[in-house]
Amino acid sequence: MKVLIILFTIFTFSYTSNAQTDRDIWVKELVKMADPILSNLSNNQLKEKMPVEQADSKSTDRALFVHLEGFGRLMAGIAPWLELGVDNTIEGQLRKKYLDYSHKAIYNAVNPESEDYMNFSKGKQPLVDAAFLAQAFLRAPEQLWNNLPKTTKQLVIDAFKKTFTISDIPYSNWLLFSGTIEAFLIKNSDYNDFTRIEFALRKHFEWYVGDGLYSDGKYYHWDYYNSFVIHPMLLDILDVLKTTNHRLKSMSDVTLKRAQRYGIILERQISPEGTFPVVGRSSIYRFGAFQVLAQLALMEKLPKELSNGQVRAGLTAVMKRLHQAKGTYDDNGWLKIGVVGSQPKMAESYICTGSLYLTSLGFLPLGLPSNHPFWTSEPKEWTMVKIWGGNPSVKKDHYTN
Repeated sequence: MKVLIILFTIFTFSYTSNAQTDRDIWVKELVKMADPILSNLSNNQLKEKMPVEQADSKSTDRALFVHLEGFGRLMAGIAPWLELGVDNTIEGQLRKKYLDYSHKAIYNAVNPESEDYMNFSKGKQPLVDAAFLAQAFLRAPEQLWNNLPKTTKQLVIDAFKKTFTISDIPYSNWLLFSGTIEAFLIKNSDYNDFTRIEFALRKHFEWYVGDGLYSDGKYYHWDYYNSFVIHPMLLDILDVLKTTNHRLKSMSDVTLKRAQRYGIILERQISPEGTFPVVGRSSIYRFGAFQVLAQLALMEKLPKELSNGQVRAGLTAVMKRLHQAKGTYDDNGWLKIGVVGSQPKMAESYICTGSLYLTSLGFLPLGLPSNHPFWTSEPKEWTMVKIWGGNPSVKKDHYTN
């Protein structure tokens, strides 16, 4: 039995013997995913080159939304890495390349005279993906926002304000999209209306069901929207409020505590093989299911129960299972619908090629420098490796309010 346990542990940690470091692998996978969007958009060729894969050809045509979906979501995930800026290392020069792409891409996305000018107001979907783009600026204020020309900044602000004409939005996590855009405007312009933030925060505190989980509107949904949207946008909105005198900034501490509990739950979802339960809608967002755990690592706020080494090891195992699967990309490097490779029947009617780039949100720890303990710590067994390997040191899990 002991021999089997040892062999099992060696199998689950086999990736650590690779000559590449974990960070090298993460960077390689991130830029592979990012390149088609940023290289084409920087050259005003995104609308020409980006495919529109939909699982259900009879559903609403998503071509109107696909470009902002892909760009906004990708930027929210890649922003912390870009925020590290340029240096003389190989990685630092890669960041220079993708920062140059990003600045040109932003201008083309918000310039009404551009071939790749994006839709910020037709239909409801632009509210969602403008919010992810706003989140990117909040996560990389120096490199993505402050380094933009003044004229481009104004075009961004104008584009974001157009989303406030979108009405009759779902009474759910969608409230946080308006709140995130409003938080960006408060931080980066003369806008000073907190209405959307206040409503989003109050409703989500009403919707808290306990143990680190929020319902998505009136009813709880067993899916990963607590990680795709709810916890991360609450944290980012409140990070802006903390710089003001607004009374609701007092919600910050309890919001972080709840996110940390959810981070513990997410870490325990990772099986010894690097898989996790695929449950609920939008499962094809892949690595985005672990955004909360990734964001806590980025914030250096992992709960005391989780070490840097075990979180990095667990997330690396998951990322490799998701992003290195055959069929994840088409022949031109665009993401395909699926969780493990191409699985188009797993998509809801609102899913298209652009939607898939929410997977970038799992890559947030790349915003920590390469010498940070998250990257330099020895890989450790994550919780399910310990439990299913018979490790007697594992402690009981417990509910929190």
